[in-house]
Formats: sequence, C-alpha cells, structure tokens
Amino acid sequence: MAASPGERRLFVGGLGPSVTQEDVRAQLGRFGAVSSVELVSRVNELGLPEKTFAYANVRLSEGDLKKCMSALNKTTWKGGTLQVQLAKESFLHRYGRIFMEVVETREHSGGGRGQGLGWGGQ
Repeated sequence: MAASPGERRLFVGGLGPSVTQEDVRAQLGRFGAVSSVELVSRVNELGLPEKTFAYANVRLSEGDLKKCMSALNKTTWKGGTLQVQLAKESFLHRYGRIFMEVVETREHSGGGRGQGLGWGGQ
C-alpha cells in the first residue's frame, strides 16, 4: 500500500519473530500517526521464521522522522536489532504511477482513447 500525501512509508527491519502489527504501530506511534502496518515474515523450508520486517505508513514531519530513526535504529527490541529507514517505492506502485503519467500525457496531447500506449506490438 502506498503512503498518502503527507505520510512517509517506512521500512522497519530486524524485527523479532514475535513482533505483531500492533507492536510496530505502538513503537512508531510515539513519533507520528500510523495509518497502516504491513508485517512480513520470511520462513525457511522448515517453516521457521528467518526474517521479519514491516512497512508502515506514518504521518510525521522531517524532524520527527529524524528523531524516530535516531531513537530506533540499531536498538534491540523484542529479540531483534531494528533498522528504520524510508522505504523504497514498490515496483507495483511505481508501475501504476508511470502508467497513469503516460495515460495523462496521451490524453492531453490528443492521443486519447483507442490510440494504445505504444506498448506490446503497437
């Protein structure tokens, strides 16, 4: 899920396997309003968690972002050593954004509907 205007999408790595979405929400909520948390656990072939991380959309100022990152980075919390940084834009979000930019450009330049996007054999 992409962050809405005024929000920042954060990557929180190094989470312990017992951490919940509510734990992450509470931890980041000390610095700003958390609108969503996506918790991801990667498991090995035995089904045991190897890596747990989260993406969170948080409304916070530049100053609060710096406070959050300096307060939480490299701290031990619930069995893991945290790594907090701005998340990279996801592939699907970037693709959707670029697609819409192309569509808008075509519509404004008179290409309109039925002209295709110039991809896929056209």
